[in-house]
Formats: sequence, structure tokens, C-alpha cells
Amino acid sequence: MITVPLRSLYHRDLSKLKAEIEAYQNEENLWKTDQNISNSAGNLCLHLIGNLNHFIGAHLGDTGYVRHRELEFSLKDIPRAELIEKIESMTIMIDSVLSQLPESEMDKEYPLIVFGEPMTTGYFLIHLITHLDYHLGQINYHRRLLDI
Repeated sequence: MITVPLRSLYHRDLSKLKAEIEAYQNEENLWKTDQNISNSAGNLCLHLIGNLNHFIGAHLGDTGYVRHRELEFSLKDIPRAELIEKIESMTIMIDSVLSQLPESEMDKEYPLIVFGEPMTTGYFLIHLITHLDYHLGQINYHRRLLDI
């Protein structure tokens, strides 16, 4: 029952992420920071890609993805086209994993302890989309402030 709305929300918000990355007038500005903005839009995008590939792809979809979280914040100057390709691939992967996830799995315990205590898969998938949206908002502000 919750799987269909989650698929729709992930698709909607990952499409918005792609649109935000495409909206930068100057590709170099994806990697800009300043005194009060320590994470670039490019690094936030890499973080979302790593986070969702890890928690949905590797742990629910058995994709074999191996996360290197430190690189999500240290890599720089990844071409915009590569970021967009990664977003598109991840969107397909998430839809595939969620479409194959039985509704009964939503009430079962997520396979990892993430915040120090067990939670259901449904709860964690909702958390992951709010995490996506939090950083999506940061990317939007980053673009409007620093893509000048």
C-alpha cells in the first residue's frame, strides 16, 4: 500500500534533483563553496547518490553497490553529465527495487541498525526520502546563491 506512493515520490524528487543539477548556468559553480556554505551542490548530489545506492540498492536490492562515503564529500569537478547519468541510473534502480519489494517487507525490520535502534523498512524508506528532500532544498538554495 505504501510502496506505490513511495515509488512516485522518489521518482518525483529524483527528477527534481536532476533538474536542479541541470539548472546551473555555469557547471563549475556546482562545486563552489563559501564561508557559510561548506558543501557544494556537486558533493551533496554525490552524497545522495551514495546514500540511496547504499541503503536501497545494496541493502534492499542486493545490487552489490559499495559505498565510499568520504569520497561523496571530497571528490570535486565530476562532470555534470556524469552526475546526471548517476541520478538517472539510481532512479531506475530505486523504482526497480521498490517495485519488487513485497508490501509485507514494509513492516519488517530494516536489515541494518542505522540510528542505534531497529526500525521498519517502511519507516526507513520514508526517512530516506526526507533526507533526499532536505539536501534537495540545500542544492536549490546553493544554486540560487552561488550560480552567479
